[in-house]
Amino acid sequence: MRLIRTIFAAFAITLAFAFAAPAHAQLRVSIEEGHLNPMPVAVVDFLGQNPAAQQVGRDLAAVIRANLERSALFRPIPSTAFIERISAMEVPPRFPDWRIIEAQALVVGQVTPLPDGRVRIEFRLWDVFAEQSLTGYQYVTTPDNWRRIAHRISDQIYEQLTGERGYFDTRIVFVSETGPRTRRVKRLMIMDQDGANPFFLTGPEAQVLTPRFSPSTQMITYMSFETGAPRVFLYNLETNRREVLGDFPGMTFAPRFSPDGSGVVFTLDMNGNAEIFSMSLRDRQRRRLTNHPAIDTSPSYSPDGGQIVFNSDRGGSPQLYVMNADGSNQRRISFGEGRYSTPVWSPRGDLIAFTRQRGGQFAIGVMRPDGSGERILTESYLDESPTWSPNGRVIVFFREGRGQGPQLWSVDLTGRNLRRVPTQTDASDPAWSPLLP
Repeated sequence: MRLIRTIFAAFAITLAFAFAAPAHAQLRVSIEEGHLNPMPVAVVDFLGQNPAAQQVGRDLAAVIRANLERSALFRPIPSTAFIERISAMEVPPRFPDWRIIEAQALVVGQVTPLPDGRVRIEFRLWDVFAEQSLTGYQYVTTPDNWRRIAHRISDQIYEQLTGERGYFDTRIVFVSETGPRTRRVKRLMIMDQDGANPFFLTGPEAQVLTPRFSPSTQMITYMSFETGAPRVFLYNLETNRREVLGDFPGMTFAPRFSPDGSGVVFTLDMNGNAEIFSMSLRDRQRRRLTNHPAIDTSPSYSPDGGQIVFNSDRGGSPQLYVMNADGSNQRRISFGEGRYSTPVWSPRGDLIAFTRQRGGQFAIGVMRPDGSGERILTESYLDESPTWSPNGRVIVFFREGRGQGPQLWSVDLTGRNLRRVPTQTDASDPAWSPLLP
């Protein structure tokens, strides 16, 4: 686990505002229609004073282009189309040269080695048509931390051009699956949101399921069989400490954090009756929220902490229900055809994502918290376990085909930007982190 401490230590960054605040610009990409008409953006390889810095500059630009393109809101222009060759950051670009190739935004940057072995990475975002600087920052960090900086720069560009926070400087934890189907080994693995820097969090000794990130801290909760019976564990990524949530008489599963990270809601199966409980992580006091002979499971808090969506078969088949955080006012919200499960509230609070099973197919969909506006985003032989990006615009889930192992996929709220998320092994049960501190 020393690797985790090393990675977090490398994230110590000096961040400074590098350029004067620009005048208000009108350059904006449409969040709702970006998949139909993505904004053309030119990202120039960052300048460098020596070969090593130049290589970092090329790598930075490549990751930024990939992040922007993967969002489907932007269309990076190939560097072979560039007319002007940027040679100095302090010199304004020749804007007519960039308008000829239809660039609406231009990103330039520079990597400067420092005497103490660190590097200064700076960038500037230009509005090509208004011929003005939109934003610019500089970061001082270790050379091996360049990928983290590329994600942070991507977030700055995304926020400036969309008006919403980005989601690139994040990670995804999931269940890595290896081995034959009759003897699968399931371990926790974590990686950057683009699939880079993957590493294991747990060993192969015990099976793990349903990892979930805290919305506010670098902490994970998950279910494991390592003590024999299924138990919910807490894993602090900053300290590498793991602990059992509590010693309960029955099986505990389906854990999820409260919005402020101070508590956990989970399912406790006592004598075959699965009920939902909440627990404070400060005093470990638990509170029973449901009391019904049916199966109540898969709870998920609303972002304000006032409500919980959950799955129950009390109506004869698995459906979605919402209740107040204290367990009161329980009401059904799903009324479509099929069986509904794995609900998770959007960080924006406006939608609930879910899995729907109908006619031998599994689908990922969204609906409003009152059950209205149901939309299916993607459907296949098996699509399951949605998790939201921190800005509530993208969903990652796992897909499994006949005779094929599970893999991670992403889709945006339009349902059209469906993409495979690269992993080193078969992968299931993804959970998306908040923006890294």
